[in-house]
Amino acid sequence: MDKQKSVESCVDVHLPINDLLTQTPAIFEPQSSIETAASSTSSNAPSVSGPRQANRAPEKRLTLFALRLAVLEKAATGLGTLGFIWATVVLLGGFAITIDQTDFWFITIILLIEGTRIFSRSHELEWQHQSTWSLADAGMNSFRAVKSRSHIAFRACTSIFRAGPTSRAVKVKARPHLKNWKKTTTLTRTWTSSDVPLLPYGQWVFLSRNISRLLYWLQLASATACVVLSLIKLIKQNYGEIQKGDTDKRNRKSALTIFYALALAEALLFLLEKAYWEWKVMWKKILDQVNDECELGPVGMVSVRRFFYDAYSKCVNGSIFDGLKLDLVSFAMELLGSDSSDEQLIGVRILEKFTKNPRFCEDTLQKIGITISVIERLVEMLNWKDVQQEEIRRSAAEILAKLAGKKQNSLRVAGIPGAMESISCLLHIHSVTNCGEIVKQEVVRDNQSYGYWGFNELGLQILKKLARDHDNCAKIGNTKGLLAKIIDFTRAGERLLKDERVTESQILVVKRSLQVVKMLVSTTGSTGRLLRAEISEVVFTISYIRDILRFGERHPMLQKLGIEILTSLALEADATERIGGTGGVLKELLNIFFKQGMPVDQNHVRIAAGEALAMLAFESANNCHRILKLEVLKKLVDALDDPLLRINSARILRNLCIYSPTECFQQLRGVITAAPTVLMLIMTEENKLQEVMVGLAAHVFKFMSSEEASAMFKRAGIQEADLAMTLVQVLKKYPQPQTKTPRIRRYVVELAIWMMKDSHRNVKIFKNLAFERELEGITESTSEVESFSIFSGAIGLS
Repeated sequence: MDKQKSVESCVDVHLPINDLLTQTPAIFEPQSSIETAASSTSSNAPSVSGPRQANRAPEKRLTLFALRLAVLEKAATGLGTLGFIWATVVLLGGFAITIDQTDFWFITIILLIEGTRIFSRSHELEWQHQSTWSLADAGMNSFRAVKSRSHIAFRACTSIFRAGPTSRAVKVKARPHLKNWKKTTTLTRTWTSSDVPLLPYGQWVFLSRNISRLLYWLQLASATACVVLSLIKLIKQNYGEIQKGDTDKRNRKSALTIFYALALAEALLFLLEKAYWEWKVMWKKILDQVNDECELGPVGMVSVRRFFYDAYSKCVNGSIFDGLKLDLVSFAMELLGSDSSDEQLIGVRILEKFTKNPRFCEDTLQKIGITISVIERLVEMLNWKDVQQEEIRRSAAEILAKLAGKKQNSLRVAGIPGAMESISCLLHIHSVTNCGEIVKQEVVRDNQSYGYWGFNELGLQILKKLARDHDNCAKIGNTKGLLAKIIDFTRAGERLLKDERVTESQILVVKRSLQVVKMLVSTTGSTGRLLRAEISEVVFTISYIRDILRFGERHPMLQKLGIEILTSLALEADATERIGGTGGVLKELLNIFFKQGMPVDQNHVRIAAGEALAMLAFESANNCHRILKLEVLKKLVDALDDPLLRINSARILRNLCIYSPTECFQQLRGVITAAPTVLMLIMTEENKLQEVMVGLAAHVFKFMSSEEASAMFKRAGIQEADLAMTLVQVLKKYPQPQTKTPRIRRYVVELAIWMMKDSHRNVKIFKNLAFERELEGITESTSEVESFSIFSGAIGLS
């Protein structure tokens, strides 16, 4: 249950288009800012979190393992230091002449062995680091350990892990997964450290990778020899004879016993540490288990090993509790700042996996979001176009795409100087050849295998999430060349839209770009006006959308997005004229609006087309004239009988009646035939339908004489008194203006005025119905919301 809740809060939610349709308010109704905020909060808020999962941080097992190893390591080091001091100060200093020759050589050999082992341990990491610089070697060391040459214990554990047949098998097994990785990160003009021949002869023996293994076996051999020599002397106790009265030798036996015991204890602790290591790593496979729990994949073993080495190093070189403060997320964030592309890749891979994992995404995104330096580094990586850094760049884009999904983080991302320019770099412009084939215009290092389609999708995805915020929309619009790039991706010609073999990624890029444009043109306030003006001024915007309307029958989602863009652009008078003046746009919208036989799940496209036509006809005499020239008036009247189309058809007809040029009067008289249908629909109790029909009726009756009007009432079977009663009931139903039907009271007054002008008998009817009292109530509750016909959010625009 917790996992499901985490998924809901961290991954993108994809809703069916019908659900989206019911959630999107029409542009003709005002949307309260309070309602918008509430709905936004409810939709983006994570579900109520239950008890946290027990294993939210699998790497805690590694840090605990590192602490236990560090306890053994520090204990062994302490005993070894004490034994060394005891031997050099007490035995060799105080008894160098009096001790037996056998003991002298035993002590000397033990000290030499211990010195050799300590020397090999203190220098092994340096060799080990050089021998594992390539990521193909799974036991890669920490970059922080390299900075400190005194990481003695860290170096010892590294060598133990890499040596032995089991670890070699693990390393060989991991190599196939890292083959391609190695190809892109190995520098061709420099030596690979693990392959450096130190001497001109015997090159295989003196490779740095083999020297590290030699040092490892020296440690084990030294510890084993120390155990054997110490046990021999402790068991035999043959420290030489002490003659009576020889006071110089009376403490020799105790001193030697203490030394051999210290040497034995130190060596046994060291071997116990290695045995514990082998048991946990080789038999219990703790690293593999943590890697599986973190779901890092096959190459994740490199990351897990490096993380463990760092934790162990912290425990050994500082307090034993220092390693407990380390976690994989902070470890990965630190690797991002490295100068090594290998370490950068490890860091972004960990963060990418965690941001996509429902179990870890919330904590990971929160930690990244509050670390501005990490966000800046990720943004900087978007500019890396080298082929060898392709995976780093893609992973950084994936992380930012997830990060931008949360509003607060999206503000931080957009607030970084140059962030929009870096995101723009992800978009690789394309051009169309004479044959209609899409080819690359911006070539990335002449590498044809570069995954530019994936970067296009990620760039648009990031922009889409950033565009949810009003201020971010302004930044997108102000970024030089970015709008033109976004609009360029909305191009989808006949070949792309009709080809059954078209790849999903190509359609997805077009869809993402349309979504971004839609969010930009839907922005409210002065920012929205500027964006709509800029987007409409791009000469390709409307023609690209026209192609989608004309050839996009197989992709209704693309058609709906294009139509919604046109609807929002029509909020500006100049854009309205550009859309109407672009050949074929109005015709394609009408074709979609009247198209029969479309699947039920595509009805949303027809509804959107009707709303776009109503917007384009609003206050535009030219567009009204263009629509009438297409001879669709009768179809619009007939559409009043279709429950799916009647609302938008009524809106279009009303705008045609109001804003059409005077020379179209005779042609508009054809709307008279709609009067019976309009009268019957006014009598319905459906709020929105009643509003648009009352608004249409007030203008339909203006095209007919009193005799024609009376005839229409008879055809509809409705008395004028019945209509007057209904209008009065509407005013009583709405004592205050409503955002769902903001204009209904105004339309009622318009229709009542026409009725009273048409016949004096209607004046008496309204008087008897106390219509005057209702009008007085209207004057006391009149709101500005009733004065506008279209809205952008909660702002009236006309």
